[in-house]
Amino acid sequence: MIDKKQKRNIRHKRIRAKIIGTAKIPRFCIFRSNKHIYAQLIDDEKSKTLVFANDTEIKKLPKGKINIAKEVGKLIAKKAKDLFVGRQVEKVVFDRAGYKYHGRIKSLAEGAREAGLKF
Repeated sequence: MIDKKQKRNIRHKRIRAKIIGTAKIPRFCIFRSNKHIYAQLIDDEKSKTLVFANDTEIKKLPKGKINIAKEVGKLIAKKAKDLFVGRQVEKVVFDRAGYKYHGRIKSLAEGAREAGLKF
C-alpha cells in the first residue's frame, strides 16, 4: 500500500519530467514540512540554486502558517528582484513539488505574485 509521502513523490517526479528551469526563467520550487516552509529558485541547466528563502529568516512572524507562507513568498520575490537587477527576470516556472495547490502552497504563490514574480 502506498502512503501519502510516496504518492507525493510520484506526483513530484511526474511534474519534474515536464518542468525545467533555466537561467532566464528559473524553477520556483517549494518544500513544506509540518513546522516550516521553504522556497527556492533553481537553474536546472547548471544545477544551481539561485535564491532561497524560508520562514526562519523572517524577523517578525505573523500568526498562522498561511500568513507565514505568504511572507516567505514576498521574501523570495524580493530576493529574486535584488539578484536579477538589470536582467529583467521576473518570470518563473512554478513547481509545487507534488503538493496540492491550496493552503500554504497557494498562500506562498500569492505572496510571490504580490511582490512581483510572474508565473
